[in-house]
Amino acid sequence: MRRRGWLSVAGIAATLLAVAGCVTSPARGRSLAPAGAAAQASTSAATSANGSANRGDAGAGSAAAGSAPRGRINLVGAADAAVADDAAVAERTLAREGRASLAAHHLEVLARTGEVDLYRGNAARLLVDGPATFAAMKAAIARARHRVLLESYIVEGVGVAAEIAALLQQTAARGVRVALLYDAVGSFGTPDTFFEALRARGVATCAFNPLPPRARRGDWAPTNRDHRKILVVDDEVAFTGGINISRVYGSGSHPGSGGSGRGAGSGDSGDPAKAGDDDNGWRDTQIELRGPVVPALAQQFANSWHAQRCSGDLGRTPAAASRAASGRAAAAPAAVAPRGERVVKVIATDPREPVNRVYTSLLAAVEAARVSVALTMAYFAPGDEMVNALCAAAARGVDVQLVLPGKSDVALVLHAGRSYYQRLLDAGVRLYEMEHTTMHAKTALVDGVFATVGSTNLDWRSLVDNYELNVVVLGDDFGQEVRAMFERDVARSRPIDAAAWARRPLSQRVLEWVGRLAERWL
Repeated sequence: MRRRGWLSVAGIAATLLAVAGCVTSPARGRSLAPAGAAAQASTSAATSANGSANRGDAGAGSAAAGSAPRGRINLVGAADAAVADDAAVAERTLAREGRASLAAHHLEVLARTGEVDLYRGNAARLLVDGPATFAAMKAAIARARHRVLLESYIVEGVGVAAEIAALLQQTAARGVRVALLYDAVGSFGTPDTFFEALRARGVATCAFNPLPPRARRGDWAPTNRDHRKILVVDDEVAFTGGINISRVYGSGSHPGSGGSGRGAGSGDSGDPAKAGDDDNGWRDTQIELRGPVVPALAQQFANSWHAQRCSGDLGRTPAAASRAASGRAAAAPAAVAPRGERVVKVIATDPREPVNRVYTSLLAAVEAARVSVALTMAYFAPGDEMVNALCAAAARGVDVQLVLPGKSDVALVLHAGRSYYQRLLDAGVRLYEMEHTTMHAKTALVDGVFATVGSTNLDWRSLVDNYELNVVVLGDDFGQEVRAMFERDVARSRPIDAAAWARRPLSQRVLEWVGRLAERWL
């Protein structure tokens, strides 16, 4: 979801130079990857292409892993007295689920992108579309005892947002600390009175990067937006993914999926007509997490809150207070008992950093893929580097499938993505477009064992300008759930026929050219 605008002269100049072939997009170039990380992943992928590695054979993965230095793996969660090395513990945990060689292979690939913090002992649950997500979020807020931290790019003032606002006020009235961080551009259409009413009822609220320079609380960065979606309740449960606090999620994304109906919403473009013309709610994915990873997501919220110099005490859960009292690092996440078996990594991106780690981790996984790549992406303008990786994977026999929007609230992004279709189809990539509703999910599954869910799109805004957050869940068990979700999306989407696409009219090709030209601004 997007609110558009706020273009810079520098961005326009960079786009024109890129189209002319003079520069490489900084979001795509190897310069953004940790030294050698993506190249090492390519070595692994090339090894996989030779013989049995494509079937997930352990020997090839070991050979590839041994040819490149590996970063340190730090494992947080349940200890394993029989194994001292964190990487070995993680590998042993993943091996219990099946596809052990593929899981070990992608653990190695992830480690080669740099130092990796993994959280072991988590429960992870996929939430498909708005009704299921908001039901789970509301139930968690209603049970809060200590604090509620909610961060969203878009917070509307009506519909489900009004319901959540009322619940936040009730929760604050019970003495629970409640904080809401919303993006000033994403929530531009929400009246100030909505947030003032929350503050009056005890909810600490803060706008991320306010637009008027006089309202700034630090450096003014109007093009850097907080696109994350996070809810953390106590140290018990956390949610993240692509779903905003918006009416476009008031019902499910396909007929008969239920929901309360959403009426006329306001989408990313800010045009109610565009957001309200679907019969169904938007298709999106959220993930619910319980276990040691939850405090790490709370810490990401706290980092943003303090960086924005927001006012209001976020409070502490008993576990965090105990950690501080014991003299351990106050900034470190508090220890939380295991709640499941999932191994999870949190990847938070910051446009001030030289590396977009969501992009580099996904690129490395695709380049190292042996069996399959299943990608669902709301805004797909990935650049040549990612397209080359997808094509190369298909060329070496990997089953590469993409579910992309057939309709969008931002038409030029749709056309920019379609400008890459011919190359992908020629390489053997299978493409599908979801046409019955607006597809807004951002998920990927590689080899059935590397799954990522979050807020990050494959486009300039996400990769260069925005603060984003994804989680990576390793292992076959969760991978099977993501695969089942992906196959349902494929069944509800239209396949793109290569021969028919090659015959598309000139008018479509012109739109693709314009979309590619403008993709940096979108």
